[in-house]
Amino acid sequence: MDRLDAMSIFVATAECGSFSAASRKLDVPLPTVSRKVSDLETHLKTRLLIRSTRKLSLTEAGAAYLSACKRILDEVGNAERMASGEFAAPRGELVLTAPIVFGRLHVLPIVSEFLAEYPEIDVKLVLSDRNLPLIDDQIDMAVRIGALPDSGLVATRVGSVTRVVCASPAYLESNGTPKSPADLEQLPCVTFEAFASASAWTFAAADAGRSQIVHVRARLTVNTAEAAIDAAISGVGLVQVLSYQSAQAEQQGKLIRVLRKFEREPLPVQLVHAGQGQLPLKLRAFLDFAQPRLKVALGDRRARR
Repeated sequence: MDRLDAMSIFVATAECGSFSAASRKLDVPLPTVSRKVSDLETHLKTRLLIRSTRKLSLTEAGAAYLSACKRILDEVGNAERMASGEFAAPRGELVLTAPIVFGRLHVLPIVSEFLAEYPEIDVKLVLSDRNLPLIDDQIDMAVRIGALPDSGLVATRVGSVTRVVCASPAYLESNGTPKSPADLEQLPCVTFEAFASASAWTFAAADAGRSQIVHVRARLTVNTAEAAIDAAISGVGLVQVLSYQSAQAEQQGKLIRVLRKFEREPLPVQLVHAGQGQLPLKLRAFLDFAQPRLKVALGDRRARR
């Protein structure tokens, strides 16, 4: 029995919650997944998983063994990367993820410069407005906007952005400029599903430390910030997005920012990684390269507010 292979399959099965899900994740035949876990239990002379028709759950021995397997596999991975030279010189593939618009505007130009500077590093950049799991998806580093849950990730702050409300000049001329968040309830809006509640917009209140929620009328709901901004430019309605998403349209005079004094506290922008053990040089090189450049970009944006 290849014990490391069996450990990897056991970890995937435990994390996925079923043999079939682990089979799909690993691209390994289902009978092979089930057999490898059974062989491991036979070798250990103990049961690791409780099987039921609905799901799998760990036994007490299985939970302890899962933790040990993860630690062992991490050590093996580090040893292999060290042997291949990842800890001796910056080389190999670096997997990054960032929100779609932020990644296109800010991360992609930095990656292009980085590739020219480090010819032995290849980069895979995944743009998504979902927070992809770093460890499960084997992502080296992510750009995260907003407060981070207590997940054990290592974070480096590079700046901040703000939720803003904008509309086209023609729209404001026809409908008037809102003076307070309450005015939005009577005005057509464009909503963006990526926010926690597309039709409930939150603002700072006149009383310090408080906030106010306004339920807006969505004439149009879309699933990307770019589509929401395009609709607002066309005059469909007011839109609430993040400041970096509307910055270019504001600079070009296509959108006008309103309700500035009711904007909430800025959201942190952070570079995050798992931070388990010694960082490969490719990851340390990108962190050192990207951090000051993102700080400059976001600092310039704050200066233009």
